[in-house]
Amino acid sequence: MPGTRPSPLDDPGLVADCSACAALCCVVLPLTRSHDFALDKAAGTPCVHLAADDRCRIHDRLRGEGFPGCVAFDCFGAGQRVVQDVYAGGPRPPAEAAAVLGVLRATQEALFLVRWAAGLPALGDADRDGLEELGDRLAAVAGGPATGVLATDVPALRAEVGAALRSASRRVRAPGGPDLAGADLVGADLRRRDLRRADLRAALLVGADLRGSVLDRTDLLGADLRGADLRGADLAGALLLTRPQLAAATGDRGTRLPPGFAAPAHWTT
Repeated sequence: MPGTRPSPLDDPGLVADCSACAALCCVVLPLTRSHDFALDKAAGTPCVHLAADDRCRIHDRLRGEGFPGCVAFDCFGAGQRVVQDVYAGGPRPPAEAAAVLGVLRATQEALFLVRWAAGLPALGDADRDGLEELGDRLAAVAGGPATGVLATDVPALRAEVGAALRSASRRVRAPGGPDLAGADLVGADLRRRDLRRADLRAALLVGADLRGSVLDRTDLLGADLRGADLRGADLAGALLLTRPQLAAATGDRGTRLPPGFAAPAHWTT
């Protein structure tokens, strides 16, 4: 369902700009050998594939080298905010910078979702005003010094954001849709299930078959779409979807996406 206001997808401040970062995600984040990562890496240790110029040596073939988790990762612009705004391009104490990145990664993703929800046409003025005020507070987190960022009560903000998004989602979906929030649908064949206006918030859809499904006004907030088959699915009206979710799934040129979203490069044509 298209919003009536500019999409957060058009905001460069909410899109990762690796050229303005210092490969923070490749250094400060830990990796665990799994389907998502081909090796173990301790937090604070540079990835073995990180070059001296802070570029990934295998960026063009990450999936083939066993790093689909890197393809799906998105900092929502937090990396460049840490480097360019919080530390103004200067020295960054490693442990502190890692903690700052963690806070900003959470608040930037929340800001992306809040701004999306604020643009939904079914909302009343009071709901929209509340979301915009919440978005302003989230945006302000990255504008202060490291001490201010680290003083942010992330759990409290997450709870507030979650409640606001839940309320907006309910207004748009209206009563009657399936309640599948948190459902274990790992590997499920959902091709014949009516998922329009469904609440799939935090549902486990790992490896689920959603080919041809219509996800109109379907709440996908936090749904785990790793390996989900979205070929031919209609997500044009899906709610609260993010780029990492799509990057973790499989789709094709028949998959319809919300306005502003682009199909991940690894999707089949």
